[in-house]
Amino acid sequence: MEHQQYAVLAAADRLIDAFGRHDRASYFSAFAPEATFIFHNLDRRLASRGEYEAQWAVWETRDGFRVRGCRSSDRDVQFAGSIAIFTHSVETDLSFDGEVSTSMERETIVFAKQPTGEWLAIHEHLSQRS
Repeated sequence: MEHQQYAVLAAADRLIDAFGRHDRASYFSAFAPEATFIFHNLDRRLASRGEYEAQWAVWETRDGFRVRGCRSSDRDVQFAGSIAIFTHSVETDLSFDGEVSTSMERETIVFAKQPTGEWLAIHEHLSQRS
């Protein structure tokens, strides 16, 4: 179990690191194509990685969206067979049209172990933290 926990945490770290660097290609490659997303700042569920990539592009072009940094704490991993549930607190530095802000959120990322042994994210849920 310890080896699997390490592998899931490493997958989460790669995803978080890519997000924090605004590295779109590396970030989105951490998600399965069929991954789903629920974000507190959207009024709908995103039903695939492609939908999220399209939304991200809208944020970039319409809002001047850019991720400046990301820090993860209060991390936990739970297993249910070949599914891992990663939860954490996340503090993200963002800019919109050049104006920098920091968001404080709680996040759940569900990972599924692939036949290759790789862990890919299949669901992400982001909630505001007070």
